[in-house]
Amino acid sequence: MTRQSPHYWLIKSEPFKYGWDDLVAEGEGTWDGVRNYQARNNLAAMAVGDEAFFYHSREGLEIVGICTISVAGITDPTDETGKWAAVKVKPREKFAHPVTLAAIKAEPRLAEMQLIRQSRLSVSGVTAQEWQVICEMAQD
Repeated sequence: MTRQSPHYWLIKSEPFKYGWDDLVAEGEGTWDGVRNYQARNNLAAMAVGDEAFFYHSREGLEIVGICTISVAGITDPTDETGKWAAVKVKPREKFAHPVTLAAIKAEPRLAEMQLIRQSRLSVSGVTAQEWQVICEMAQD
């Protein structure tokens, strides 16, 4: 079975630890340190060219931009056991109008989004419809 790309994702980071500006400054960052099995499986499912929303968690609680998966299928360099996945990401676009968690929760078309249903998951899938809705919200 052929994988249809691109797939869409949402990756979370606490901005005081690693925020959008840090990614932009680096030009390419390694998304590592994830220690949740479902999030790991999502990282392992990513392919080069997939796109991900960059979400600031704990502070801000908003999607601030879009990044692109530049390297996929790597072992987390912070893991000595070799069982955790990582990817590399590059910034693509910063939103002029970040999309807040409150706005996402208020939008009925996003009611089933993993960000809402599994709020503690740091790497989650995003459907094509959810992707489109959030991109529209970022334009308002």
